[in-house]
Amino acid sequence: MAPNLAPVGGIALFLSLGFGLHLIYQLYQVMKQREKPHRQETTRTGQNKAKNVKLSAYEQRIDAHRVDPQAMQITWRDIAGLEEVINELMEKIIFPVQNRTLFRESRLLQPPKGVLLYGPPGCGKTLIAKATAKEAGFTFINLKPSTLTDKFYGESQKLTAAVFSLASKLAPTIIFIDEIDSFLRNRSSTDHEATAMMKAQFMTLWDGLETDHQCQVIIMGATNRPEDIDPAILRRMPTKIHIKLPNFEQRKQILRLILENEKVDPLINFSHIAGETEGFSGSDLKEICREAALLCVREIMDSDT
Repeated sequence: MAPNLAPVGGIALFLSLGFGLHLIYQLYQVMKQREKPHRQETTRTGQNKAKNVKLSAYEQRIDAHRVDPQAMQITWRDIAGLEEVINELMEKIIFPVQNRTLFRESRLLQPPKGVLLYGPPGCGKTLIAKATAKEAGFTFINLKPSTLTDKFYGESQKLTAAVFSLASKLAPTIIFIDEIDSFLRNRSSTDHEATAMMKAQFMTLWDGLETDHQCQVIIMGATNRPEDIDPAILRRMPTKIHIKLPNFEQRKQILRLILENEKVDPLINFSHIAGETEGFSGSDLKEICREAALLCVREIMDSDT
């Protein structure tokens, strides 16, 4: 159930009283100077070739959605209140990858080839997937279903094959599919022929990962609606992790993490805010803090006019 957003304004106003106005004032003074921003060159490390491998034209199209683990900034430290989830991912994915000599003798201890993160929106499923890739040193392919759709017959199947061949070349790899229910939903007789063929091929190639125990490629999906996913897909994702809405203590942890680098009153009452935000996701809490900071900015700007 979606949280009641009616009290957001009041909570944000309460929270804004704890922000240090000195830093906001300095920021406003910089804004008033209207300095021309300097042009800066940026590099997209994640798009550089991580390994000296030859890619086909189809693999190159998929490679545009690849992120090198060294380029990702997200780590476990950026996720609050989900220690049990992190521990499970550490045990099932990261430990076997980082200790291959210890785990390779047992097929039972191999990392799962499919992981499903499910739960309400805004609870950190995508962040968890990225942090897992970062901590394990996995290449991260952020696969969008639209990437595999092509108006020409047979092209979608070639792109689907390229996903798995690229992932194998750059292994260890996590292929992440957000809103996997929209891509691999329950099959029906009304499915377009090309779509049905693409899904069937995807599952066949996925099965190939299961038979190759040395292949370090994991499909990780995120969804708000696990009941809409094809049962055949669910069977291929033995590790299912429920990311729930944060409880009282988790909300306090999330608030502290969001505000740890902000200038706030040391007496700010995190327990009060956490108590007033039952049913809120981590994304909702971040939005409240952002709104509180903006209230401070508006207050300074209004007093200056």
